[in-house]
Amino acid sequence: MKALKHIALTALMTLIASTSAFAATTAGREDNSGFLVWAFLGFCALIVVAQLVPAVLVMFGIVKGVASPKEHAAQKH
Repeated sequence: MKALKHIALTALMTLIASTSAFAATTAGREDNSGFLVWAFLGFCALIVVAQLVPAVLVMFGIVKGVASPKEHAAQKH
């Protein structure tokens, strides 16, 4: 267990230390996206959120169904 904790800590420290090395500079980059591009991206985000709401409700229903106490068929006779 101690070795697993050491490996996880080493991996986390390596990830944190190397993130700035992969950062891109945006000094010479200009964003030419107009209103229609941002409206399209917002509409796509709205579709994703609209799909996530029913998915989360179904997941809560599944968890509730699994966690609820079961009635035995033998007791109904």
